[in-house]
Amino acid sequence: MNLSLFRPSRTTAPLAALLLLGAASSAPPAAAVPADEEVRIGAVLPVTGKESKIGGAFKQATEFAVKEINDAGGLLVGGKKLKVDLKLLDDTSDAAKSAQLVEQLIAQQRVHAVIGGYGSQLVQAQSVVPERYGIPYVAGGAGATSIYGRSKWVFGTLSPVENLATTQMEFLQDLVAAGKLKKGLRISLVTENTEHGKDFQKGVRDFAKAHPAEFTVVLDESFELYAPDFKPLLTRVQQAKADLFMCDAHLEDFISMQRAYTQMGLYHLMLTYGARGADEAGRKGLGAATDYIFASGWWSDLLPYPQVKAWTAKYKAATGTAPQWYHATAYETARALLAAVTKAGALKPDAIRGALASLDLEDSILPGGKLKFSRSGQALLPFVVTQNKPGGKIDLVWPKAAKTGDPVAPVPRS
Repeated sequence: MNLSLFRPSRTTAPLAALLLLGAASSAPPAAAVPADEEVRIGAVLPVTGKESKIGGAFKQATEFAVKEINDAGGLLVGGKKLKVDLKLLDDTSDAAKSAQLVEQLIAQQRVHAVIGGYGSQLVQAQSVVPERYGIPYVAGGAGATSIYGRSKWVFGTLSPVENLATTQMEFLQDLVAAGKLKKGLRISLVTENTEHGKDFQKGVRDFAKAHPAEFTVVLDESFELYAPDFKPLLTRVQQAKADLFMCDAHLEDFISMQRAYTQMGLYHLMLTYGARGADEAGRKGLGAATDYIFASGWWSDLLPYPQVKAWTAKYKAATGTAPQWYHATAYETARALLAAVTKAGALKPDAIRGALASLDLEDSILPGGKLKFSRSGQALLPFVVTQNKPGGKIDLVWPKAAKTGDPVAPVPRS
C-alpha cells in the first residue's frame, strides 16, 4: 500500500496537530502499516502435526526460492528491485487454525499475496479467505478440483487428482495391451474420505466404466484420515480377491497401511497408493515393503529436462536434501507467484492476480516443462508414473518417451 504524507501549512498547523494527536490515540503503530519497500508474501504450512513430514519440506523449498531471489538483490517490480519478506506460519496441521492464520497474514501483516499450504483438507479451509479480502493465493500442495473455480483469486500448481488416477489407469491399460497383465482385471479401490480421495475414486471408476472389458471395480471403500488400524479394511480387501490394489492415501496413512498390508501377507498383481510410494520417507520407513509399488506424481528428478537436472543439483548442493516431488512443487509455486509479481510490475492485488491468470513459465521444472493456469485457476499438467525397484532404485515408467526403465508387471510374489 502506498502511504501519502500530509504536511500541514503554517496557518493550519495548530488544527492539524490536534487532529493528528487525536488520531494517534486510536491508530495502530506506524509499523503495522508498512510501506511498499518490500514484497510481503505470506505462507501457512503444516510444519508440525500429522502433515509435518511434507509440510516441513514445503517450508524448506519455499524458503529456498525466496532466498534465491533475495541473494540476487531482490525481485524486480516496476523497474525497482525489492527484497521479499516471507512471513511463514505453522498451522500445526489443523484446518480451522490454517484458515485463521491466512486471515491474520492478510488483515494484520498486510501481505501482498499468499502461498497456500499442503494437503487438500488444509488448503480447502484456507482458500475461502482470499476471496473475502481480494488477495492472490497460490497453492502448491492441493490437487482436489473442488478448491478451484469458485474464486478468481485462488490458483494451484498441482494438476487434478482425478487426472492422476486416469494416468494410472492408462498405464495399466498399456500393460494389458503389452500382454503383461490379463484383460478383465478386478480392482480393490480404497480411498481416503477427503475431496482428494473422492477425485481419485472418480478417476478410477470413470475409466473402469468406460473400459468394462479390461477393468471392474469389485471393492470400493473409503477410510478416515490418520485411521488407527487398517487391518479391518485390509481384511475386506483380502476377501475381495481382486487383481489390483489401488489406494489413495496421505503419507502417514500410506506408511501405516502398507505396513499392515505386508504383515498380513497380501498380494496383488499391481499395487499403488496414488501419489505415494516413491517418497523417500516412506521407502526409508518401510524398506523392501515398498518394492514394485507404482505411483503417479506431480514431479520426478528422473524427468529428462535440462532444467530439472540443473535445479535438482542446485537444490541438493544448497540444502543437502535430495528433492522429492513436494520440494519441486513448493519451489515452483513460490517461483510462479514471484514471477507474476514481476510481470504485474506493481504490488496491487488486481495486477498480481491478472499476471497469474496469464502466466506462462516456459522453463518450468514440472512435467511438460511449461506452467500456466487454466480458467479455473488450477494447472493442467501431465503426470509421471514411477515404480520402485529392489535396492532402493526407482524408475520412471510412464510416459514411455521419458522412461528410464521398463515396468515390472505383474509384481513378483515375495
